[in-house]
Amino acid sequence: MMDVTVLRPDELTAADLGAWRAMQRADLILSNPFLSPEFTRAVGHQRASARVARLTVPGPEGPRTVGFFPFERHALGSGKPIGSGFCDCQGLIHEPGLDWDPLALLQACDIAIWEYDHLAEGQTPFETVGTTRARIGSSIMELNGDDRPYPERLRHSFVQSARKKERKLTREAGPVRLVFHTSEPGLLDTLVRWKSDQLRAKGRRDLISQEWFRAILHELFDRSSESCTGILSVLYAGEEPVAMRYGLRSRQVIAGWFPAYDTRFARYSPGILLYLKLAEAAAERGIVHIDLGKGAEAHKADLRTRELPLTEGYVDAHTAKAALCRLRMASGRTARTAVNANPTVHRAAVRAVGTVDRLRDRRTRSL
Repeated sequence: MMDVTVLRPDELTAADLGAWRAMQRADLILSNPFLSPEFTRAVGHQRASARVARLTVPGPEGPRTVGFFPFERHALGSGKPIGSGFCDCQGLIHEPGLDWDPLALLQACDIAIWEYDHLAEGQTPFETVGTTRARIGSSIMELNGDDRPYPERLRHSFVQSARKKERKLTREAGPVRLVFHTSEPGLLDTLVRWKSDQLRAKGRRDLISQEWFRAILHELFDRSSESCTGILSVLYAGEEPVAMRYGLRSRQVIAGWFPAYDTRFARYSPGILLYLKLAEAAAERGIVHIDLGKGAEAHKADLRTRELPLTEGYVDAHTAKAALCRLRMASGRTARTAVNANPTVHRAAVRAVGTVDRLRDRRTRSL
């Protein structure tokens, strides 16, 4: 019989952390850094709703830990993945071959419904019991897919165009080089500024400028861990940084998070140049793949060699609370669709959300 204990992330013991990391090492899909204990604990330091369910089974020498389920518990018993809204890989971290009862897990976690939008491949019990809204793909740059180097598996015209732009950038701004990871916090601040400007220009919510979110970035930045460390890769032309990318790295996987570039160099496609050089540097360090995340952006179609399947949906405990949560979810989706369909309303909504985020920051600082 499986036993479930719900903890706050900081209540995880050294033995828990060791068992968690061993499960990640045993499965490439689970080795995504968004599924790491470090990511869960960093979110927990900023979100009071963060929890972790520890799954154990009886063993000859006492209980044996077989899984961890990081989640957030919200109003009405609504459950979300840890870091919901900025977590690109979600699910239960478990021993190979483990089967679990999702409804019993929800009951033990005191949540009526668990909604996900980046459910990882291999989370079969959730998909079997849950309701699937969509199946999507996360674009992957495979660095060990076959005997050919990564660039040779891309469209020839795309690679040739990128190399032409690199030569032009070198002539006009200086030699192009990549720093795989820099620990300079000032450059991270520059990336935050670039990304914030980019998001505002597109009329999108500027999450990265929020103090609580920057605290998560800084906590993970340049930390010593094989399962999750924030790396800042910088592409230079001469001595000028022209593109940067903050991602999370585990032993075998880099998960993309926030790329941005200096718009003065846009005509050289510096983001593409960064990714091509990052692939080479990552392969030399034993990285198996770079996960670009879901989405239909053109650069992802050009850079990917395959897609990892992801699922959007929810698991429902079929209770009165769950029914209220479903109604709330449906109303929220309807409202978002209506807002997104009207540019004027969408811009006003983004400004309102930004105001709420700033007020939340001020309240957090005053506590």
